[in-house]
Amino acid sequence: MSGILPVAGSRETWRVFGAEFARLPGLSVAAVALLVGSAASGLVAPWVLGRLVDDVIAGAGTDRVLTHAGVIAGAAVVGGVLTAAAAAVFARLGETVVARLRERVVDRALHLPSATLERTGTGDLVARAGDDVALVANALTGGGPVLAGAVLSVVLTVAGLFVLDWRLGLAGLAAVPGYALAMRWYLPRSAPFYARERIVAGERSQAMAGALHGAATVRAYRIESDHVHRIADRSAAARDLSLEVFKLYTRFSSRINRAEYFGLAAVLVAGFLLVRHDLATVGAATAAALYFHRLFNPIGLLLMEADTILQVNASLARLVGVASLPRDSDVSDARPEGRGLSVVVREHRYDDGPVVLSDVTLRLAPGERVALVGASGAGKTTLAAIAAGIIDPADGEVRLGGTPLSELGEIRTRREIALISQEVHVFAGPLAEDLRLARPDATGAEMEAALDRAGAMGWVRALPDGLDTEVGEGGHRLTAAQAQQLALARLVLADPAVAVLDEATAEAGSAGARDLDRAAAAVTEGRTTLIVAHRLSQAAVADRILVLDHGRVVEEGTHDELRRAGGGYARLWTAWGH
Repeated sequence: MSGILPVAGSRETWRVFGAEFARLPGLSVAAVALLVGSAASGLVAPWVLGRLVDDVIAGAGTDRVLTHAGVIAGAAVVGGVLTAAAAAVFARLGETVVARLRERVVDRALHLPSATLERTGTGDLVARAGDDVALVANALTGGGPVLAGAVLSVVLTVAGLFVLDWRLGLAGLAAVPGYALAMRWYLPRSAPFYARERIVAGERSQAMAGALHGAATVRAYRIESDHVHRIADRSAAARDLSLEVFKLYTRFSSRINRAEYFGLAAVLVAGFLLVRHDLATVGAATAAALYFHRLFNPIGLLLMEADTILQVNASLARLVGVASLPRDSDVSDARPEGRGLSVVVREHRYDDGPVVLSDVTLRLAPGERVALVGASGAGKTTLAAIAAGIIDPADGEVRLGGTPLSELGEIRTRREIALISQEVHVFAGPLAEDLRLARPDATGAEMEAALDRAGAMGWVRALPDGLDTEVGEGGHRLTAAQAQQLALARLVLADPAVAVLDEATAEAGSAGARDLDRAAAAVTEGRTTLIVAHRLSQAAVADRILVLDHGRVVEEGTHDELRRAGGGYARLWTAWGH
């Protein structure tokens, strides 16, 4: 899949992940200590049972047996308490780490260049912030303590086996080649499947997001079946990958069972020979066999959960790939030297598609208002997006006050150039908070002044709680015209050097069109402004007009000049009813 967001390498992934745990030293040390105590308590029973066997052979009395039983019971209780405490502390630690990692991912995602999001789409990002975060969170808070405990149990049990008798410990190592061969066979075959599975999940999310976002268009053109087929195709690809991994997993399990058989057989044979030659006691041989048998569950868990570890690694790599992206503010401190805008597009096309713009030069003097006019598909919206820094021209350059946008960086560009399109989102929450997205420190008086300039104070005063009224989803629903006025008020508060209005008043309808046009003119007065004109009345009041046709500028001048020229603009104006 081309254009996906970056994926971190294994070393970078675990370095960033480990650094998050290092930021919580207290919880990390407590979790490890509790897990070590829990694993160590599990070593008591096999050792005591070995001593019990020797005591029974020596003719020990009932009191001795009861003492051993009491020790085993006490160790079990202590182990249970420590295991519960370790799970609780580890869950808190894991949730905190995941929350911080999620915040970093969202932070970087919100600061991604607009051109990057345009190229990659939202599906891959949604899959990372949703599916990948959920998988890592479940692994850390659910399976994390179990896997960490399994690792400690293996280490401590092997150490205990060697302390008991180094020869029995060596015998137990007979299982290691079998485990190693099983892992060597499984990991190279399964890891690529998990990486591909996460990519396919992103493609599936993209297909679903695209269908839902454009639901109205999908229904209008009656292409529901095409989108359903596309989603089904991506879902089937994910299913097929999961089935392939499951086949590998079952064959991997049989190899693990063989390794365990050889290891236990080696310990039993070694114990028999040592006891036979009086080099070890029956109790020691018994304890060794129990210790090795005790390894079955933790080693089996670790090996059987190798697929989970691989999935977590793949998801972590995707999360760290986004979290490690440099913030735009960390890259550039450049400032524009003026408030004029210069756009030169020698050629622009989307991927390998046809040429959309060719030989276009657009210069806006500080405070000048320029309108783009042309038929649908002429390239107006593309040129506006390039001027706003939303997309980069395939061959060309955009300068603000003489400074290339590439040097300004994404954040500075967003502060200096504001784009308002006909698709305006109203965020759920108080109206005041929606306005403060443009300027967090805006006062009530400043917000009211901005709304008044956008012609919105009439309906705002009519709201039940004024600026504190809940709007958006779950709150007071704004009309399309009201949402556009809200966007224009945000523009006033943000106070950018350049405003780009891409058919920003197109949704108003004929009744409120003139009011919204007047509001747009008011909020952009004295500001360098580029307007994609939906109605020629918007172009008529502009200082200059560019007429686009098939991606080229075919006419340029003032409204009166173009009318007198008798070209395409004049014909449009006449056809429009003037």
